[in-house]
Amino acid sequence: MIAKEKSKRFASLTTITHCFGLKRDAYYKYKSRADKRLKQEQLIINIVRKRRKSLPREGVRKLTRSLDKEFVKANLRVGRDTLFNVLRKHQMLTLRKKTSARTTNSHHRFYKYNNIIKNMEVTRSNQVWVSDITYIRTVKGFCYLALITDMYSRKIVGYDLSDSMELKGCVRALNKAINQSKDIKHLIHHSDRGIQYCSNVYKQILKRKKINISMTEENHCYENAMAERVNGILKDEFYLDQTFHNMAHAKRAAKNAINLYNEIRLHLSLDYKTPNMVYKLSA
Repeated sequence: MIAKEKSKRFASLTTITHCFGLKRDAYYKYKSRADKRLKQEQLIINIVRKRRKSLPREGVRKLTRSLDKEFVKANLRVGRDTLFNVLRKHQMLTLRKKTSARTTNSHHRFYKYNNIIKNMEVTRSNQVWVSDITYIRTVKGFCYLALITDMYSRKIVGYDLSDSMELKGCVRALNKAINQSKDIKHLIHHSDRGIQYCSNVYKQILKRKKINISMTEENHCYENAMAERVNGILKDEFYLDQTFHNMAHAKRAAKNAINLYNEIRLHLSLDYKTPNMVYKLSA
């Protein structure tokens, strides 16, 4: 009796395919295609995971370009839509969270310069540097990352992380940028109107090196958009938006993030090249 009941519960593959008007070989062809697709998806996931060890939040468009050689080597044809669908299926699309904090104090007695780069066409490295400060959280409080970025190549040419918003961090970042640059003739330094950049000490360094000074006027976020964008990339794509154990931990993370940003991250605006590539070619 039990044996009869079990026999009624199962049907052969031939019976099932016959019910749907199909043949056995059609099923096997379908299964073969499905297995092949799953195998290809797993290869894609493995390649993406390897890349994301360095750039954990790199988006689909850039992944398509940066991994093109890897996909070809693995005999995979992967377009942007295919990659998007695979990453979405495996919950590997990047999510960005927006945070903001005020790091600019423009209410001070120091002289403020005009914006001389507005509508300027930037055609080479070391033509315009943009500067900004962003905050990084630690368990013990905030520390502040001063950045100087070459406007043409998007390369971060100088930076410093300090535990206060005092002038010294910005000065150290500026000196690093100057010391690593070969030719800064006719260079323009652009920043917001923060007290650090308007201070006599900071301006004296710029004047001593014959670097022209430019500052935001109104709507400073828009007039220093590239510097703001670099801040966002470091936080959104390189995990500088997390809370670090201490200052030393934050310094290691910032150094690693900036190296990866300069040397590995592809930029759409640079025709999918890295900042280092473009900087070296035009400096």
